[in-house]
Order: sequence, then structure tokens, then C-alpha cells
Amino acid sequence: MKNIIELTEANFEQEVLKAEGPVVVDFYAPWCGPCKMLAPLLEQLAVQFNGTIKFAKLNVDDAPVLAGRYDITGVPTLMLFRGGNVVDRVVGFPGPRVLKVWLDKAVGAAVSA
Repeated sequence: MKNIIELTEANFEQEVLKAEGPVVVDFYAPWCGPCKMLAPLLEQLAVQFNGTIKFAKLNVDDAPVLAGRYDITGVPTLMLFRGGNVVDRVVGFPGPRVLKVWLDKAVGAAVSA
């Protein structure tokens, strides 16, 4: 998973909130079936969007404070951050096409911003 940064409560601010461009954070749990299905898809998309969108993942079991702060009630939850703020979220496994459209839209918004 070299294209996806593993987040902790210690590095979240630096890697996500202070990031230059858009960041997709996968709030996941290791026991979650849909999370396991999403992981390889995110890895592919991280390669495809390399240099445009930063990809990161946060184990909610290891970071309950952050999970609470961002009101994570189900996993997987994907959040798009821009300028330290949440600009969009997807809860559940959206499927490859829906996820690609969501990311293309995020890139388009970043270009026009």
C-alpha cells in the first residue's frame, strides 16, 4: 500500500488538514468486509490519480477520537478534504464507476478552485 498513507491520530493533521491539494481519507476497520473489498480499488485509483489526489486511510478502531470528530457511524466512509475541510463524503462501498466519477468531480473542482 505504498500509494496510500496510513494515518494515525498523530499524523492526521499534517497529512490531511495541512495538505496542499485534495485528500481522500478512507475511514475503515480491519474486520469490515466492504472495507476489504474497497482497499484494492483505492490502491488502483491512488496510482491513477497520483499527483492529483492524495489517498490515505485511517483505522477507526485505532483512532476513535478522529472517528468521533468526523461523525463516522459506518465503515467504510470516504471523505474528501480540501484546505483542511471536509467537502464531500461517501458512506459504504460505492462501486468502481461511482467512485471514479466522484474522484473525477473532485479533481475538476480542484482545478477550477
